[in-house]
Amino acid sequence: MSVGIGIVGLSGSGRTTIFNALTRGKAATGGFGGGVANIGIARVPDERLVVLTGMFNPKKTIPAEIKYLDLGASVKALASDKGGGALLAQLANVDAVLSVVRAFDDPVIPHPAGSIDVARDIAEMNLELAFSDMAIIERRFDRIGSSLKGAKPDERTKLERERELLFRIRGELEKDVAIREMVLSDEEQKIIAGFQFLSAKPIITLVNIDEGSLPRVRDIETELNTRFAQPNHRVVVMCGKLEMELAGLDEASVKDFLGEYGLTQTGLVRVIQASYELLGLISFLTVGEDEVRAWPIALGTIAQKAAGKVHSDIERGFIRAEVVSYDDLITSGSLVEAKKRGILRLEGKAYVVRDGDIINYLFNV
Repeated sequence: MSVGIGIVGLSGSGRTTIFNALTRGKAATGGFGGGVANIGIARVPDERLVVLTGMFNPKKTIPAEIKYLDLGASVKALASDKGGGALLAQLANVDAVLSVVRAFDDPVIPHPAGSIDVARDIAEMNLELAFSDMAIIERRFDRIGSSLKGAKPDERTKLERERELLFRIRGELEKDVAIREMVLSDEEQKIIAGFQFLSAKPIITLVNIDEGSLPRVRDIETELNTRFAQPNHRVVVMCGKLEMELAGLDEASVKDFLGEYGLTQTGLVRVIQASYELLGLISFLTVGEDEVRAWPIALGTIAQKAAGKVHSDIERGFIRAEVVSYDDLITSGSLVEAKKRGILRLEGKAYVVRDGDIINYLFNV
């Protein structure tokens, strides 16, 4: 299963250009898409897979994937329009939000606000997400009011507790505090989990710069991450127009082009790295003659739960896991040699999987 990230942004921010760059897509750019979302898949770059493919010569190599949803309209407009519920429902199901903010100047595409102002647009996008959440809260208040009329004592207590929590959250949203920044207990987190509030999701602010700013991309990124430091928030800086062009070039050409600007990574790689860090993700690997594959899981996942990523039968019939780290396998040269050296080990259900673990599951169903 791929990780899902929803792309949002103000008109003229280059939101769909970013989507095309990340997914190698060809979605039409130049404005909102008339209420139709673009959906695409990006493969997660992982040099370990390249090395393992050379070692095992599998029939196929499958990297981890991230699914991107490019919303075809303004979040605020959708929240205000009863017909926008389907698109908002798609956005509500993503794991994180990628908010595109414009930092490039282009007279052909005037900024809706008349000027370039990164701080203003970050605040505006945060406001759009909060507006959507407050609309959900208002609708829930109406339902709670109706449910309370005939509620039994236990149910009434539960509904009143929920209403009190939502009232407090609404008050914080009105003060420009996103839900991801609020201090909520585990019980309170469970109460609101089903609402899939947008401002509760981890967020990447992608600042879309022009080509002339590329030599300073790292300095700009560091400055903005310091300036806008918040819980569950990262800022990534990239040139969407250039990245979309690079998506159509071969690897050698991309390296040459990046070298001209003193860069070693594309914006795509940095966005994915930020996504993994923000969501607390790692990848474990499976290898063999049939396939070499990366599986994204949450940091701290135990071996039996991780087995379910491969197949539910393996999780259910888990016996043990044969584990060797990627670095140890490369040092050994083969699984046979790793076993001889005693670094291919057996682990039980509760073993906490580490990034780069190469796992073969033993199971019985």
